[in-house]
Amino acid sequence: MSTVPEADARRSYSYLGPAGTFTEAALAQVPEARGHHWNPVRNVGEALADVVEGRSDAAMIAIENSVDGGVSTAQDALATMPGLRIVGEYLVPVDFVLVGRPGARLEDVSVVAAHPVAYAQCLGWLGQTLPAHAHIPASSNVAAAMSLLDGTSDADAAIAPPGILEHHELELLAEHIGDNENAVTRFVLVARTTAPPSPTGADKTSLIVELPDDHPGALLEMLEQFATRGINLSLLASRPIGDALGRYRFVIDADGHVFDERMADALMGLRRFSPKVIFLGSYPRADHAIVRYPERYADDVFVEARDWLRGLVSGAPQE
Repeated sequence: MSTVPEADARRSYSYLGPAGTFTEAALAQVPEARGHHWNPVRNVGEALADVVEGRSDAAMIAIENSVDGGVSTAQDALATMPGLRIVGEYLVPVDFVLVGRPGARLEDVSVVAAHPVAYAQCLGWLGQTLPAHAHIPASSNVAAAMSLLDGTSDADAAIAPPGILEHHELELLAEHIGDNENAVTRFVLVARTTAPPSPTGADKTSLIVELPDDHPGALLEMLEQFATRGINLSLLASRPIGDALGRYRFVIDADGHVFDERMADALMGLRRFSPKVIFLGSYPRADHAIVRYPERYADDVFVEARDWLRGLVSGAPQE
């Protein structure tokens, strides 16, 4: 029987708070997080610092949005904070509601509080439904709604995630107000550096790679490390390194697992080519889509090629 006290067995997970955010909805998809301590924080850097410094076992952060692209603050933090590893990814549909103070009515709304990104994603609906409205920017979607309740906002309504209604007494004025019904945000669960889980066949590998210098064809040389091994890239984003103009690092999601022979071979190629390669992890894809690749890039083909080369070096007779 275990002698570890129950309280000591509780794990802690940091996420962008407060309660009711899309990040909280992503964390709710993690089975092993249920029943444990969830720690709301103010920004991505704080969430990842909790992990690095041991205050949390893992952090849930947004990494990419299907409408707005990569989340630069998260990508830059992962590039500059050592000791982190992505252990899972989760998808959350981006759905917005319009809320007001208790008793509010949609026809009385003239001023709307919203985070600028959320506001931009609902602008079509707002223009059609509330053509004369004014916008007050907010620091977050939840903050926009909370400002109605604490009296700090002159707005009549706020754009917020649906989860806000589970935590606060707000009037629901309208649902599904986003202009893109297929919008989705991708989140990743980040822990301290650990060995990758076994491959599932539906995996993704995340990397950050710097080019060795600025010369014609440098980016092509980096991409060839994947193309010549039959590896598809589902994300390729550039971020400035910050030490000089024209210096960039590349955030990469590659289909496959580091235990796959083709992926391992590509990583070795990148290591020879790049001054800095950050391996962020290999983990199951959120969509569970099986990774397809040409048969000439199967594991046994790489193994046979290595065995063939060993035979050449050893002087073994050629068949």
